[in-house]
Amino acid sequence: MNNRKIIIAIVALLSFIITQAQQKDSSKILKEVIVTGYKTVNGVGHLLEMKDGIIYAGKKTEIIVVDSLDANKAINTRQILGRIAGLNIVETESSGFTANGIATRGLNPTQSIEMNTRQNGYNISADVYGYNEAYYIPPMEAVKRIEMVRGASSLQFGAQFGGLVNYVTEDAPKDKPFQFITAQTVGSFGMYNSFNSVGGNYKKISYYGFIQYRTMDGNRPNSQQWQLSGFGKIQYAASPKLNIGVEYSLLRNKIHMPGGLSDSLFYANPTTSIRARNWLKSPWNIISSYINFNPNANTTFSLKTTYLFSNRSLVWRNEDGGANALDDIDPATNQYVPREVESEDMHSIASEARVSANYILGKNKSTLAGGIRFSHAWFKRLGGGEGTTNSDFDLSITGNWEYAFDFTTTNIAPFVENIFRIGNKFTITPGIRFEYLKSTANGYAIDDIYKITTDKSKNRHFLLSGIGLEYKPTYNSSMYGNISQAYRPVDYNQQQPFGVTSKIDPNLKDAYGFNADLGYRTTIKNYLNIDVSLFYLAYNDRIGEVVKTDPITGLDYGYRTNIANSVHKGVEAYIEFNILKYLNQQSKQGLSIFNSFAYINAMYTSGEFKGNRVEAAAKEIERAGVIFSNKMFSSTFQVNYTGDAFGDATNIKVSDNPIAGYIPAYTVLDFSATYKIKNYAIKCGVNNLGNKSYFTRRTDEYPGPGIIPATGRSLYVGFTAKF
Repeated sequence: MNNRKIIIAIVALLSFIITQAQQKDSSKILKEVIVTGYKTVNGVGHLLEMKDGIIYAGKKTEIIVVDSLDANKAINTRQILGRIAGLNIVETESSGFTANGIATRGLNPTQSIEMNTRQNGYNISADVYGYNEAYYIPPMEAVKRIEMVRGASSLQFGAQFGGLVNYVTEDAPKDKPFQFITAQTVGSFGMYNSFNSVGGNYKKISYYGFIQYRTMDGNRPNSQQWQLSGFGKIQYAASPKLNIGVEYSLLRNKIHMPGGLSDSLFYANPTTSIRARNWLKSPWNIISSYINFNPNANTTFSLKTTYLFSNRSLVWRNEDGGANALDDIDPATNQYVPREVESEDMHSIASEARVSANYILGKNKSTLAGGIRFSHAWFKRLGGGEGTTNSDFDLSITGNWEYAFDFTTTNIAPFVENIFRIGNKFTITPGIRFEYLKSTANGYAIDDIYKITTDKSKNRHFLLSGIGLEYKPTYNSSMYGNISQAYRPVDYNQQQPFGVTSKIDPNLKDAYGFNADLGYRTTIKNYLNIDVSLFYLAYNDRIGEVVKTDPITGLDYGYRTNIANSVHKGVEAYIEFNILKYLNQQSKQGLSIFNSFAYINAMYTSGEFKGNRVEAAAKEIERAGVIFSNKMFSSTFQVNYTGDAFGDATNIKVSDNPIAGYIPAYTVLDFSATYKIKNYAIKCGVNNLGNKSYFTRRTDEYPGPGIIPATGRSLYVGFTAKF
């Protein structure tokens, strides 16, 4: 009873203080709700309780308005995504991956596999459950905003533990028949980026498209790469209530991979490379069509259908011998050893229908939102083919594949949530999601002289449930809490190893658990933005890798298995305070300080490694900075700190196994500035100002094996024009 009185007193006090600070300009706030559907201060904010037929009430959400930030949008995502509290970013884009991976709350950030990764509301990973790896994300010059919903997104979007990240691309300008934007950027290590977009409106038709071309040599030898990204969208507004459209996204690239390093090689020279013959390409294609129908002010309907057809192929001197194995000419043959060729074809089709309706319950308006998702994905993996002894990009093989597998995943998932409004300040939002999954695996693998065939199928179904609560003392503040179940089935990589150094537990089980949040957020006028929350994530039967020793050879190897249960808990906090706006609301200049902080205690709570830290989980992630802006000039200085972590569940600091070992904490400094004159802008900056040598990932396979170093100090300068 005493605790309840204390909570009521705190809420009442906060309500009084914030209400006093928000007495004026309420009509402007109302207009913002109607027009944008989200609230921000200095480009960082959160989604409203309902947007585009999707419920966000009671959930922890973040939104980043990309164009409002100073950052190297040609390649660096740390300055953009770093505003999201607790976001762990794997910086491997320049070493073989096509995009940096992300994760929250101590989850695995490699290629964002714990996230539900979307563009404009549809999935852009190969298979949301079977092969949930993000090889393609749109270039940041084309992204209008980034939306993130933590684990409570599992009911509306899918069962992932890490939640949703949605990259929303730019739209056609509403008042022009034609607009052309060009952005040219050059930088260190031979980087050149060209981004060009067109868009416009003609009567009921609108269109938008872009082409991005980027090349760079990289800060290590053997790390040259080029990529071409493209996007096109056309929309027809049949009436104010109905619009239909189609989108196409593509990625083409060729990446020279410098390989991984052992600890001794990294600390001797992190810019070295002992692999010169590793290459990758990953052409990506996504076609999406949609229809949006709003028959009246209280009802919405949408249908999105997406077809993805893509590939990943590489030729490399594989991971045999670990990170210390040199790729030298064999004196017996006077040639290099033959390389290994891998190829993966990915196809998936998914349809997602959503409907929402407002209705009166008692004296208040309630909202029902639901839908159904159907997807089918098929995935072909060929590997172990003997390639050439050359050094160029050549995917030809001699003989047969060492293994060949066909995988499929079928998913049907109806879902529903309902906002029950009690008065005009309190909402209760329960929801459920039913998941049906069918996965198949068919193929063979040659083990020494034996050919082992596989032909299996697995069906499962499960019900996810959750509930969210939100109390709004004032329009611009809220206290929120939620708990939602999560689930992660065994994926293709976990069923069959990509490389040869890892072994797989034949009795792998799906992982399950839940996410919970309790937080408070507020914005005060245009000078203060706060979002502070506690979280608790339970991850049962977690799949990961541990280091084991072969009793016959005495060599270490990675073993993928259900390690144990883990619990991830901590605090996530973002605060930004604009000093000049606070002193003078009408000031045309701004001087802000911001801090994005998370403390994450991710530990195994059962099994052999009880009490050990979860692999790749940094305890502290903090990013702080200063922003100055006026009508023509803006600049940002940002300090990025990520705490230490371990490569595997044993928490061993030194090992011959490439995935096991210590990942030290690091601090990186970034500076960016922009000067605008009418429709023109000049941008420049320095990433990793102190030239810190660090790494964010260890890997036992592609693009390693071993440590994948991050990029050293790099400068960039760019020019943007709008016509």
